[in-house]
Amino acid sequence: MDKPIPIALGSAVRQCLLVMVGCLYLSACTIVPQPIDVDQQALDQKAKIDATIAAEEPVTHPLSLYEAMARALKYNLDQKIEVLDEALRQKQLELNRTGMLPELSLGGGIANRSNEAGSSSRSLLSGNQSLEPSTSSERTTENANLTASWDILDFGLSYVRGLQDADEQLISAERRRKVVNRIQEDVRTAYWRAVSADRTYKKLVDLEALAQKALLQTQQLESRRLVPPLTVLDYQRNLLQVQGDVQKLQRELSLAKNQLAALINLKPDTRFTLELPDRTDVVPELPGSADEMVMVGLRFRSELREGSYRARINKSEMNAALIRALPSLKGVIGLNYDSNSYLYNQSWANAGAQMTWNLMNVFRYPAQKRALVAEGAVIDQRQLALTLAVMTQIHVSRVRFIRFSQELGTIRSSEEVQQRILALSRGGFQAHTVSQQDLVREEMNSVLAEIKYDAAYADVQNAYANLYASMGLDNFDIDIQPDTPIAEIAGKLQQHWTERASSLPPMPEPPAADDTSNTATQGSTPQ
Repeated sequence: MDKPIPIALGSAVRQCLLVMVGCLYLSACTIVPQPIDVDQQALDQKAKIDATIAAEEPVTHPLSLYEAMARALKYNLDQKIEVLDEALRQKQLELNRTGMLPELSLGGGIANRSNEAGSSSRSLLSGNQSLEPSTSSERTTENANLTASWDILDFGLSYVRGLQDADEQLISAERRRKVVNRIQEDVRTAYWRAVSADRTYKKLVDLEALAQKALLQTQQLESRRLVPPLTVLDYQRNLLQVQGDVQKLQRELSLAKNQLAALINLKPDTRFTLELPDRTDVVPELPGSADEMVMVGLRFRSELREGSYRARINKSEMNAALIRALPSLKGVIGLNYDSNSYLYNQSWANAGAQMTWNLMNVFRYPAQKRALVAEGAVIDQRQLALTLAVMTQIHVSRVRFIRFSQELGTIRSSEEVQQRILALSRGGFQAHTVSQQDLVREEMNSVLAEIKYDAAYADVQNAYANLYASMGLDNFDIDIQPDTPIAEIAGKLQQHWTERASSLPPMPEPPAADDTSNTATQGSTPQ
């Protein structure tokens, strides 16, 4: 027979509930939006970037090309993001491997009640009480348990997820390769433009001043009507065209050093000098034929490798969908303890097995498979488009490099002709057979020819860097540690670009006829 709860006990329960509800309500009301302190954030970010740059090797001498590339490999912040992302993927892979292990749980607790946990029995036949009220439990008990369980279905899913995580780690490595290739290309481009800017800065300033002086002289000639107006206007037009070309070159070259500073992780206002190499007509040679370069690109381009990993992840997801449609078999084994003195055995071991089957996953599997097959078709089509794009980029980069090399030879010949014209004009001016205006024009043309040659040589070097970037070749065999000196990295880069970069990696051997069926089913690991 049920007994009513004492009034005092019921009142205490109600009071506890009211206190709990009040605490929850007050805690919810005290949560208000807290905007960040933007002033403090700005100071913190400035302090962090200052500390990061201060920890780097200082620039104490003119930078060479390979030193700039080395600083980018070691200090560029975009590259560091990819390095940390790759490390994160590795940690996630190690974490997810634990999902294949059995679950091991440890529990325990203490229970206390205000009175005895007693009970009596009633006969189902007579309806009379058959036993006096009795108890089999103490008021205060302690218990503990250690349970190990292992689900075969969870193991299979964890194994598939581990394969996918491993592919994700490889994808992060390919993304790092892509970023490094882009940074190296950008460093070479910015470096040669900055060299051209350093070499020609003073000449550009002098040339603009000379053009401005010549313009003032022509205005004076026009005002005095010493020369026919049409001749003066034609001369002014030529001078303004020269001045416009000078200003355009200044605009294009003035930002090169700031771009280079950002790539090698220096402050934008950092003053540093560059090592100015001697002018030379020697240009890099093509490393191989067009077909060989295309095959290298199809092997080494990070986008194509990433697409292959995405296709493999898609196939693993099909396996995961199939595993989810299978029944789950779970085994359990445990050790238990209870301090209740009424128990005959206060400690015991238990074991069991359980099978469950989510039949909805069986009906859901065909639709999931169709969706994954459609996703695989998209990945395959994207791979085809990427393959054609890579082949096109390689051919375009190759043609671009050849054209720039040819243009460099033409510009060099034009510059030599202009120097001869300038020498004759100077002699003619001294002999009073050439006017001062003509001499000024030839002086400006000579400086422009020299500047255009520097810019053309920079374009050749940029095209050469783009050629290697289009093939996806990198310098990942260089081990860069936090304590590796910049000079050591620069030496290895110079060795790579002067020795190894002149030839392409060996071409893969075509599979034998007998091995076609075997290689078709095996995944290949990019080198």
